[in-house]
Amino acid sequence: MIAFPTVASFETTLAALPQPDAGARDAAARRQGQLTKPPGSLGRLEDIAVFMAGWQGHERPRIARGRVVIFAGNHGVVARGVSAFPAEVTVQMVANFHAGGAAINALAAAAGLDLSVVPLDLDRPTADFTTAPAMSEAECLAALSAGAAAVGDADLLVLGEMGIGNTTPAAALAAASFGGDPADWVGPGTGVDAQGLSRKAAVVAEGLALHAEHLTSAFEILRRLGGREIAAMAGAVLAARMKGVPVVLDGFIGTAAIAPLALVNPGITAHCLAGHCSAEPGHIRLLQRLELDPILSLNMRLGEASGAAVAVQVIRAALAAHDGMATFAEAGVASA
Repeated sequence: MIAFPTVASFETTLAALPQPDAGARDAAARRQGQLTKPPGSLGRLEDIAVFMAGWQGHERPRIARGRVVIFAGNHGVVARGVSAFPAEVTVQMVANFHAGGAAINALAAAAGLDLSVVPLDLDRPTADFTTAPAMSEAECLAALSAGAAAVGDADLLVLGEMGIGNTTPAAALAAASFGGDPADWVGPGTGVDAQGLSRKAAVVAEGLALHAEHLTSAFEILRRLGGREIAAMAGAVLAARMKGVPVVLDGFIGTAAIAPLALVNPGITAHCLAGHCSAEPGHIRLLQRLELDPILSLNMRLGEASGAAVAVQVIRAALAAHDGMATFAEAGVASA
């Protein structure tokens, strides 16, 4: 099982990322050229099928063990008034996930995905990152390892989160990784007003100023400005890469989780698909910096892996066409 017992183990893993199976990818591309359609006529669906083949290592990939994992964490920075909802909603929503009553329960079922929820010390919020690092080294390593452990035997991993106030640390991670004014990265999140946006931008600026001299590595950016559920998603993405498991990212928070990793090794995004572009304004900027092209744009901003789960139905369509269509030779159809 992949784990990160030390900072060095995390950094060593991030520095040596495996690549897709070139043979399977090339075979899938050849198959696309033989199917009964004009070349390229299925557009992005063809690209997705070839992408999946490369990471699953099979010419005709399938989703047999697709899994949504939702990580949940609480944030000390909520005390600064950055969210329209109180922190106790995190615990209440985790209960809702377990009871089957949330949007992601319905959307995961519709996409044929298993769902698991990983709460991370919900009774112990991270520190307010404007006064101290959000997590100690040990806490951040534990969260990274919890994310890695959640990958299991999945053949497609869909990542989500629940954590009241977590668009603020996500904005801080994006700013620390890619620069820009904090106001460029903050958004309404759960629905804060204009005053709330100004407050969020000020909080992000305070955090960046406090930790400025220490924001020199992916680990330090994550532990000082992030949160347990955010670090867990980063750990899951990294562990999935080591196992050759393709990942579908959700919205702004899930994408911000890998921003510090991409700062150190931009190749971390190679096994990731952006499920959608959310309505959170910083998300499109983040996707552009990471060179990720979202599958969907539905004006969603719920989190919970909701947009990514919907995108899986497009991925399934891509694989169905790739696997189920006849070739020109099989169908007795003349090719160009």
